Amino acid sequence: MRHPRAVVTGGSGFLGSHLCEALLDQGIAVLCLDNLLTGTTRNIVHLTERRDFRFLKCDLTAPVNVPGEVGYVFHLASAASPADYLQLPIQTLEVGSQGTRNALELAEAKGARFVLASTSEVYGDPLVHPQPETYWGNVNPVGPRSVYDEAKRFGEALTAAFRHSRRLDAAIVRIFNTYGPRMRPDDGRAIPTFLRQALTGEDLTVTGDGSQTRSICHVGDTVRGIIALALSGHPGPVNIGSPYEITMADLARLIGDLTGSRSRVRFVDRPQDDPRVRRPDTTLAEEELGWRPRITVEEGLRATIEWFTRELVFARPA
Repeated sequence: MRHPRAVVTGGSGFLGSHLCEALLDQGIAVLCLDNLLTGTTRNIVHLTERRDFRFLKCDLTAPVNVPGEVGYVFHLASAASPADYLQLPIQTLEVGSQGTRNALELAEAKGARFVLASTSEVYGDPLVHPQPETYWGNVNPVGPRSVYDEAKRFGEALTAAFRHSRRLDAAIVRIFNTYGPRMRPDDGRAIPTFLRQALTGEDLTVTGDGSQTRSICHVGDTVRGIIALALSGHPGPVNIGSPYEITMADLARLIGDLTGSRSRVRFVDRPQDDPRVRRPDTTLAEEELGWRPRITVEEGLRATIEWFTRELVFARPA
């Protein structure tokens, strides 16, 4: 194990805040960096009382000076939902390019292990199913989703270049659809959208005919996989995601059942370049990291529903 201090970029976001918390629970001090463009300090307010946690508001597209020793740099900074990166296309590309370089150079300066949070979106609308790490993907480089897809693909290439040309200890994790507490109700992704609609009595809006699939993984399992990769010597890329595949129509109905909602399912237009299928081949994670999901979909969704119920009550005007 390296020096027990980590830098987490994008640490006040949904996934980043859970990663910060899990690292702290393992005895690793955390410096959380975020410009709060899509993250929020509400996600980390419960961590600020811990003396081994520190938050620094900063823009990673400029060089960052971090005093003291650092053993790990986790680079999660980026808009992650289509609703966000379609509104912030230039910023998404900038943090995926210059932001990734600055995070890599920070890891290099500190002699730290670097972990890039990449995404299943590098596979695009896949022609191979399920998707192994050896698959190169089917991505539209000029489509509306390209700002996120190509930013992550560039980030992977830059990480590999630092590893090979500068001998940086760097790894890549490809994260599949993750859900759980602290997702914004207006996030725009399927699960928070369905939950918000079900809990407020709105129609559950399923895009297309609802036959497109996703593999959903609870954030607790995803974070455990990210840390397992960091503590290993494996360079990746490694898929971290659940092999549980479900259609969007069935997911909407399941959430309706679990919430006891009377909302009906309504079909709307499907976005351009929306992937038809998505499921990871997790053989590598199982063999190299000893990782596989533990939290069942029903268990994870029920915990997420409880959080969303409280969040929607909190956000409701007096």
